[in-house]
Amino acid sequence: MALRILIAMRVQAYQRRVRPRPAGLCLGVLLLVSGVGFARDSIRQVLVRDIITISGVRDNQLVGYGIVVGLNGTGDRSQTQFTTQTLANAMRRMGVVITPATVRITNVAAVFVTASLPEFARPGMKLDVTVSSIGDAKSLEGGVLLLTALQGPDGQAYASAQGPLTVGGYSAGVGGNTKTVNHPNVGRVPEGAVVERDASIDLGRLSTISLMLREPDFTLACDVASAINQEFQREIARATDSRQIDINLRAAAADSVPGLIARVEALAVVYHPKARVILNERTGTIVMGGDVKLSPVSVIHGSLSIEITTTLNVTQPLPYSRGTTTTTPEVDLRAQEAPTRSIRLHEGADVEELITGLHAMGVSSREVVAILQAIKAAGGLAAELEVI
Repeated sequence: MALRILIAMRVQAYQRRVRPRPAGLCLGVLLLVSGVGFARDSIRQVLVRDIITISGVRDNQLVGYGIVVGLNGTGDRSQTQFTTQTLANAMRRMGVVITPATVRITNVAAVFVTASLPEFARPGMKLDVTVSSIGDAKSLEGGVLLLTALQGPDGQAYASAQGPLTVGGYSAGVGGNTKTVNHPNVGRVPEGAVVERDASIDLGRLSTISLMLREPDFTLACDVASAINQEFQREIARATDSRQIDINLRAAAADSVPGLIARVEALAVVYHPKARVILNERTGTIVMGGDVKLSPVSVIHGSLSIEITTTLNVTQPLPYSRGTTTTTPEVDLRAQEAPTRSIRLHEGADVEELITGLHAMGVSSREVVAILQAIKAAGGLAAELEVI
C-alpha cells in the first residue's frame, strides 16, 4: 500500500513539472511519423518472373516472300515486275508455263509474310502471321495468301503460311476522289501458319540456367540470388554481373527443371526502381518517378518576346504626271518582357513540389523540359535524365 502511494505521488510531481508541448511540435512529430510510413509504403515487392528472362528461352523471328491472289483489281501494276515473275514461277511448279512479260493481272500482289515463333514451339502449332504489300498495290482486302515458307535467320524453313487475309481498312474511290481508312496494304491471317520444325531447347540437358534481369542492377541481382539460396536452403545461385544470375541445377537436385523455374519465378524480392526522368521534346511529355529527389536549387524564369512588323506604304503619282510608283517600308518593333518569376527548392524536394512550383509560374511543358535539363546540368537533379 505504501509503495502504491509513493508511485502516485511521484507521478503527480512529474506532471506538475512537465509543461504542455506546443502544437507545432506535435504536428512535426505527426509529419515525421507519416513520412516514415510513406517511406515504408514506398518499398515495392515484385515477383521474380516480372523482372527476369531465361537465357536461351526466347521468340524467333520468321519471314517469307509470297503472293496474294483474289484481289478486286487493287493488286500490283505492270511496273512491279517481280510480281509477275513470282506468279510465273508458281504456275510453272504446277505445270503451266507462261511468259511474265505478257501477264497483265491486277488481282495479284507480292507480299512479305512475317511471324514470331514462340519459345518451345512444336510441329503442328498454329501461328498468326502479318502480310505486308511490297509493290504498288492499292489494297489487300479480300485477298488470299498462297502457301509461303517462313524462314528463320539461319535460312531454314520453320513454318508455312496460307489463308484468307483480314484487313482493318479499305480504300474506295476513283482518280483523285478517294477515301482511305486505316492501312489497307497490311493484313493478318489468324492462325494462318503451321510450325513445321522443332526449335525448342531441351532443358534436361542443361547444367546451368541463367536468369537475365530486364534492367541491369547489381543490388537486384544479389537480392534475387539471395532469395533463391534462402528458398532452397543451399548455395545454388550466384550473381555473375549486374544482369545475370546463374543457377546450378546439379546443386539444386530438383526433380524437374520446369518445376525449379516455376518455384524461382514465384519468389518475391524487394525492387528499388532507379530515379529516372523521361523527356519527350517533340510532344513536351515529361514522366518522372515519385522517388526523384532534388538538391537545393533556385529556378528563375522570365519571357521576352520581340515582334517585328513590316508594312509597305505605296505612293501613287498624280494623274498624267511622269512620276513613278514608290514603295516605302514602315517597320514597327514591339518588345514585351514578362516579370521574372522564381521558385526555390530546398534539400530533399520531390517531384510534386517542383511541378507545383512550375505550374504556379505558368511554365508550359516544353519549357519544363529546358528547365529540367538546366537543373540536371547544375547538379540539382539526382536522377537519370533520358531524352527520347
